[in-house]
Amino acid sequence: MMRTRPLKVALLGCGVVGSEVARIMTTHADDLAARIGAPVELAGVAVRRPDKVREGIDPSLVTTDATALVKRGDLDIVVEVIGGIEPARTLISTAFEHGASVVSANKALLAQDGAALHAAAEEHGKDLYYEAAVAGAIPLIRPLRESLAGDKVNRVLGIVNGTTNFILDKMDSTGAGYQEALDEATALGYAEADPTADVEGFDAAAKAAILAGIAFHTRVRLDDVHREGMTEVTAADFASAKEMGCTIKLLAICERAGDGASVTARVHPAMIPLSHPLASVRGAYNAVFVESDASGRLMFYGPGAGGAPTASAVLGDLVAVARNRINGTTGPGESAYAALPVSPMGEVVTRYHISLDVADKPGVLAQVATVFAEHGVSIDTVRQQGKDGEASLVVVTHRASDAALGGTVEALRKLDTVRGVASIMRVEGE
Repeated sequence: MMRTRPLKVALLGCGVVGSEVARIMTTHADDLAARIGAPVELAGVAVRRPDKVREGIDPSLVTTDATALVKRGDLDIVVEVIGGIEPARTLISTAFEHGASVVSANKALLAQDGAALHAAAEEHGKDLYYEAAVAGAIPLIRPLRESLAGDKVNRVLGIVNGTTNFILDKMDSTGAGYQEALDEATALGYAEADPTADVEGFDAAAKAAILAGIAFHTRVRLDDVHREGMTEVTAADFASAKEMGCTIKLLAICERAGDGASVTARVHPAMIPLSHPLASVRGAYNAVFVESDASGRLMFYGPGAGGAPTASAVLGDLVAVARNRINGTTGPGESAYAALPVSPMGEVVTRYHISLDVADKPGVLAQVATVFAEHGVSIDTVRQQGKDGEASLVVVTHRASDAALGGTVEALRKLDTVRGVASIMRVEGE
């Protein structure tokens, strides 16, 4: 039986994503009603610029007073797509207080204050859903939170930022330098005028915090995530990667420590073998690789950003929340029962690729090897090229802790025969 009273939805933000949410709500209204069991009605749209023409949206629904909108008291669902910390945080809390459930795409806010928002939702008996906060249209949060609820997830390894993947893919496939690839990404609309959040890893780090929290049933905040950007990746790094049968990706890596008693979350560029499924993810696409006890290895792939893909994830949450609303229930909230500590980056164990500029004379390799041995870092392979008194030395290690590698590099820089450390890159996915 179709319920006749419509569910009232308020939309906070009507930019690229918000306008697509409104469009889909209108054009797919009958399908959404059939799937939910009741019609959904756009009851208000909060914006900053009320005079802007918004095709398909009744101007009488538009307001600049977002606070008054969420305080109406007759709303069933508030969709927040304005981003940032404030006023989004206050508006979401106010929506809960006045009887509405919330669907959000706000990765920065959820990574910073997810625990408090979940607590507020639980206090008021409301839903907080946020599939669109990570990896756009790719169903990822719901599979981790629900489909794999009976499994033990050990590792989440992914490309979660389309801008950086586009840039690195261009560098790999064309030999372009970083700036040239960034300029192309900007011209095509993949990179913002200020790309800092993407290329310095802030965007991916927020997503890593959310994924780690869900996967390991542990509160992981943005400050817990080790972050390195990709602006220092060079064409020479890609040349070295190709010689190893690898490529380079900016990865978000969330994993349990070897003994399972702690977790780590990190974002940084890394070499991965061409045989790994993530190596073939091209352009602005995202992909996340999940490893668990019972399910084994799973990969989720698709467009990770853009108005329509992100709106698709928002509408999926809206349908789920609306169904809960009709049934008088709520979906899964925060699961942080494990409360595992987050280990510092120094305890992370992986392999490393180190490129050194050294003097081309006898004994240099022995000196370098001695430094590695003194710090407990085992060398796997060494490649040396020299000409006219200058040489490059490329060392690939076996697995070692990040702290041990850091101590090794510091000692190498003090050697008279080492002119400089050209690059350090982790090797993952093996």
